[in-house]
Amino acid sequence: MLIRTEQTPNPATRKFLPEQTVMEAGTRDFADAESAAASPLAQALFDSGQVEGVFYGRDFISVTAAPAVSWSDLEPLVIETLLDHFVSGAPLFAQGSAAGIHVASDNDFEEDPEDADVIDQIKELIETRVRPAVAQDGGDIVYKGYRHGHLYLSMHGACAGCPSSTVTLKRGIESLIRHYVPEVESVEAV
Repeated sequence: MLIRTEQTPNPATRKFLPEQTVMEAGTRDFADAESAAASPLAQALFDSGQVEGVFYGRDFISVTAAPAVSWSDLEPLVIETLLDHFVSGAPLFAQGSAAGIHVASDNDFEEDPEDADVIDQIKELIETRVRPAVAQDGGDIVYKGYRHGHLYLSMHGACAGCPSSTVTLKRGIESLIRHYVPEVESVEAV
């Protein structure tokens, strides 16, 4: 098995491609070791003490190095951990009950029903244009709400904490969405 490695715009994050599906649907962000308990793979990466974030995409895993950790030291460890996981056929997530899981709604803001058409256009653009482009850089972007001309998005994976994320958000995503949906006045990260 070969695991390719790609740099991302975020110098603290690398994208690892195991040449197989990681998640059939959706994405999963592990922002700390506590949340990683749901996944033996994420937990193994955090257990190294050199990782501060793990993100699963459809066909990749993004890993964020802890401050002052060199990628020349961390990359072989991450590849070894990923190889061990995928070659063994271990499950991506720990078995358990879904009883304690709370799934937040997509939007964090009360939206005006009159904005339904605008919101549908925004969501379509995010799904077809924005998310695929952001995934190429090892991250994800999620719709969180639209209110009074302001669009709220949440950035995950390599995009979270990336030095160029503000530029990407304002010059790239905001420009694209405002071009197709002129009702959007601004795009904000939450």
